[in-house]
Amino acid sequence: MGTQQKKWTYLIILSLIWGSSFILIKKALIGLTPIQLGAFRMLVTAIFLLIIGFKSLKRIQQKHWKYILYTAALGTFFPAFMFAYAIKGIDSSIAAILNSLTPFNTFIIGAMAFGFTFKKKQFIGIIIGLIGTLVLILKGAELNPNQNYWYAILVIISSIGYAINVNIVKKHLHDLDGLAITTGNFLLLIIPVLLVLLFSGFFSTFEINNQTTTALGYIVVLSVFGTGIAKIMFNDLVHISSPVFSASVTYLIPIVAVMWGIIDGEKLSLIQLLGGGIILFGVYLVNKAK
Repeated sequence: MGTQQKKWTYLIILSLIWGSSFILIKKALIGLTPIQLGAFRMLVTAIFLLIIGFKSLKRIQQKHWKYILYTAALGTFFPAFMFAYAIKGIDSSIAAILNSLTPFNTFIIGAMAFGFTFKKKQFIGIIIGLIGTLVLILKGAELNPNQNYWYAILVIISSIGYAINVNIVKKHLHDLDGLAITTGNFLLLIIPVLLVLLFSGFFSTFEINNQTTTALGYIVVLSVFGTGIAKIMFNDLVHISSPVFSASVTYLIPIVAVMWGIIDGEKLSLIQLLGGGIILFGVYLVNKAK
């Protein structure tokens, strides 16, 4: 498979996997708290990756570890909790659409902090995307008064973390393959995650019943596919393409997530869909202006 074909194949597979992750988080939250979900998700992923990728750790040199720590924290640890809390407060499909801001942030942070070329015309795309974000949030708050749309801020912060992550991988971890980077990430997260589970009362108060068993099942699927395998593929995608192309997987994620949301009975107005379309159009302009 050629590089061009490979990167588009990765993009489509990742959009299907990550687009389905939002509804899995929503379902898992029925039996778990956001803290427990985020931590248990990372623990299962860490075990899975150490089984399949332990040998890859020898490829990591001392110079790499600090950047692997940064990407572990910003690209995995904090977003795992923030997305769990966000989807507790707003619809999973809305969280997925807001996650489309990742390419914006990837470009902005890449230009300001990592030396990527910056063009003033790209501000047009950024402004359009921000308008779409406001439409989506304000209309969502009106349509769903029982939901707290302040939680949307957590998705936006997570997208900034993802943006920093992808720029670090491209600039400082370009000589490591995706499996080594991802396994290194989760190796560093095992102890913090166990501490979070311990202090969350998971080991002392967790009860096994149909609801929690089902929730754990969703988390296992989410961990193995949505976090483990997907992150390996994504880190490889960053290597064979550009940071902005890689982050553009968020073009397709909302389509998959909205379909799952509608199937699950989530309410989306035409104006909200328009807001999502405006965001994606803004991201398109940012990429086109490169």
